[in-house]
Amino acid sequence: GTAQTKKLDMLIDLVGALARVLTRHGNRVGAILYGRGVERVIPARTGRVQVLRILHELMDRPRPKSAPFTRLADLIETGARTIGRRSLVFVVSDLITAPGWERALGRLARRHEVLAVRVLDPREQDLPDIGAIYMSDAETGEQLYIDTSDPRFRARFLDIAKRRDAEQLASFRRAQVDVLTLSTE
Repeated sequence: GTAQTKKLDMLIDLVGALARVLTRHGNRVGAILYGRGVERVIPARTGRVQVLRILHELMDRPRPKSAPFTRLADLIETGARTIGRRSLVFVVSDLITAPGWERALGRLARRHEVLAVRVLDPREQDLPDIGAIYMSDAETGEQLYIDTSDPRFRARFLDIAKRRDAEQLASFRRAQVDVLTLSTE
């Protein structure tokens, strides 16, 4: 994140609040954590200790300098295989992922009630004019030298971001999944 907070901090706050509200009423919560692939499945349980366990797993994960390209479809398919009874499923992601997750999400939504939570940073759409900079891909480590003072480059960047956003929202509509968008602002 580049605004007020990091996307990971927002994810942890959201997961903690949702898990606590749900377990307070006797519901069971679990989690599937993704890093270099699906790394951890925390079976659903109830109670305060379960909430703390999930939060601890999220906060205690090592942060690799680079990772393979995220495949959200793998995470969703793991959820579809692991979650036995009909459930409320929250898919929390920044959706910077390999294509192909839409079909898996649609299959998951046919069996479960699914709410997608997109955690976004404003700079992923609106690139500021800060001159020439190196940008690094957090997953591949690839670096690009770009000139953010070029208005045509910023306009193309914004156009691509808006198209990606519209495509994601259309995918959620087709899968009949409700969406909540959280900004790091």
